[in-house]
Amino acid sequence: MTAPGTPSPAADATIEEALRALAPQVLGALVRRYGAGAFDACEDAVQEALLAAAVQWPAEGVPERARGWLVTVAARRLTDRWRSERARRDREAVAAREAPPAAEPADADRPADRDDALTLLFLCCHPALTPSSQVALTLRAVGGLTTEQIARAFLVPEATMAQRISRAKQKIKAAGARFVPPPPDERDARVRAVLHVLYLIFNEGYTATNGPDLHRADLTAEAVRLAREVHRLLPGDGEAAGLLALMLLTDARRAARSGPGGTLVPLTEQDRTRWDRAAIAEGTELVTDALTWSPPGPYQLQAAIAAVHAEAEHADGTDWRQILALYRVLSHLAPNPMVTLNEAVALAMVEGPRAGLDRLAELDGDDRVAGHHRLAAVRAHLLERAGDLPAAREEYRRAARTTTSLPEQRYLRARIAGLAGDG
Repeated sequence: MTAPGTPSPAADATIEEALRALAPQVLGALVRRYGAGAFDACEDAVQEALLAAAVQWPAEGVPERARGWLVTVAARRLTDRWRSERARRDREAVAAREAPPAAEPADADRPADRDDALTLLFLCCHPALTPSSQVALTLRAVGGLTTEQIARAFLVPEATMAQRISRAKQKIKAAGARFVPPPPDERDARVRAVLHVLYLIFNEGYTATNGPDLHRADLTAEAVRLAREVHRLLPGDGEAAGLLALMLLTDARRAARSGPGGTLVPLTEQDRTRWDRAAIAEGTELVTDALTWSPPGPYQLQAAIAAVHAEAEHADGTDWRQILALYRVLSHLAPNPMVTLNEAVALAMVEGPRAGLDRLAELDGDDRVAGHHRLAAVRAHLLERAGDLPAAREEYRRAARTTTSLPEQRYLRARIAGLAGDG
């Protein structure tokens, strides 16, 4: 153990960070041992072990084999619980036979961290779950966030989020999911599902879909942390590298993205001296390297676009032709309405606002985005640039009515007010 003593706030923070990093490893070890059907009980046992560590470690020091300590405590709590439940006597016997407490420290630090952590992510992103349930379960089991924290982040009642997480666990059990890596023919799809879930978490943090705040820094930080972990687990996956790069390059703008009072500042008006240059350098290096050995994928291409934006010291210096070319590749590789919308912006910057408006018109019949506030907001911006101010005002109003984000509403109403005397 490290030397015990009176814990300092910094030491407490270090322990908290360590516990958060170890939590999914410990949960993975237990679920691997007891099966995915015991996911719920394993998670409860891990929480009890983490609580015990949070009490003991600051006073007694951190054990040298911290993960093994947690696995042992959690396994004992789980075994104790099963022993106390008469209806689970059969399971108690299996648990006692397969996991005698005395043997646990010997194998608790076995080199299974990598596989367990990745398999846990696969389990949380099981195809039987909806994307929202995958997100909630990933944040709970892998991210270590409490149900209350997740509920607060997504602005739903804690009881609602608790039910969502509970149902997700029940669905995993009902689906007969096992704590094993997916078969080779399913692996790529499952990896893509994991990356998509992390992308959803990041996006919700970077642009909150509703509520008073533009950002949810806790969510973006968690998404970046988990993306780092996935990249560490899958160093040969170009899209895992691309997703981490995309997050770093995007989050690098966060400080410049809001003004006094939390008002939204669009990309072209941001003070780029406030961008996080260390994150930009790391993200740029990641995506540049990945593109040298991996076929380009959607996350790598989006990261490359973000890197081009980051290269420009001023908005006027942006290489829009390169960005348009990248969007065209992305549109071919992974077409979706948001890609088309962004491509329209790039096209407008290269060929003029009317060209961008023509591209946007293709989305009017697409039910996935036809009523989305971003379509109205981009159209309003291009109409303003084209000099059609009455039409621009109407589109800004439409966007303000349909967004549920208060900072975006304030920004859009400010644009309407700015055009009030212009015709």
